[in-house]
Amino acid sequence: YCNQYVDNDAVKYLILANEILHALHPNIITIAEDATFYPGLCEPTSQGGIGFDYHVNLSASEMWLSLLKNTPDHEWSMSKSISGGQSLAEILLSQGNDKAPQSNELLLRGSSLLKMTKLITFTIGGRGYLNFMGNEFGHPKRVEFPMPSNNFSFSLANRCWDLLEKEGVYQDLFRFDKDMMKLDKNEKVLSRGLPNIHHVNDTNMVISYLRGPLLFVFNFHPTDSYERYCIGVDEAGEYQVILNTDERRYGGQGIVKEEQYLQRTISKRVDGLRNCFEVSLPSRTAQVGVQVMPDFENMKTVFTLGRSSILIQRTYYE
Repeated sequence: YCNQYVDNDAVKYLILANEILHALHPNIITIAEDATFYPGLCEPTSQGGIGFDYHVNLSASEMWLSLLKNTPDHEWSMSKSISGGQSLAEILLSQGNDKAPQSNELLLRGSSLLKMTKLITFTIGGRGYLNFMGNEFGHPKRVEFPMPSNNFSFSLANRCWDLLEKEGVYQDLFRFDKDMMKLDKNEKVLSRGLPNIHHVNDTNMVISYLRGPLLFVFNFHPTDSYERYCIGVDEAGEYQVILNTDERRYGGQGIVKEEQYLQRTISKRVDGLRNCFEVSLPSRTAQVGVQVMPDFENMKTVFTLGRSSILIQRTYYE
């Protein structure tokens, strides 16, 4: 930008489009996808800007592309995990060409990481989430419009919706994506404050954070599973898993059974928080939990009246 390579006609078109759209439809929202950090992209046209309302942050997708293509799984840094030429599914599932089908082990790896990368990006990235069409079911090929580099071919200017017609990895991923979207519908994840990241362990490759009433726990380790991994929480009581990336209906192995979904906290200080609970964390899986029952037995409320204090011990009866 700001040099002889700018397509001035294209910039004028975007300014005119935004000005007309907002004049005709005051409640409309326009979103720019731009990797150049073009100045004034979201400034009003009346002030010399291009007039978009929002700008897509491409740093998250670029990070995942770089990480998946250039860094071995066991070298991923949890501290750093907080539009390329390929889709994530094309890298992870390797089905964007005519090669033989993958082994079950490689397919499980690809499916597991697709679910985890989407879940952590969705819940930790900010107050908005924009997904590429087809990524909700792991589309195996990138989208590309006809251009000189592909001899003006239309072969990639489409989405293979027929992949959803039969049982398999695409239906599993789509089923997970729909349930992930329900998190925001039911719990208003994106409208809550930014996440509080309280557990980051690069050795174990585990990261955990709180956002509103929800607790997110990820184990990115490619081989190591943990039977009783301690995660700190502030509020004592019972926590229920409401989303597990490893469920069989999402293409997982179903290692953690539903009877393990309810966990009671332990009075032990972990991660700088007053309580903790021990959770089973299979490798390459993530879980989302929410408190379903406060610990009334240990809950105390103090009322101050003048110089006197009244201590009330509340007890929970079955």
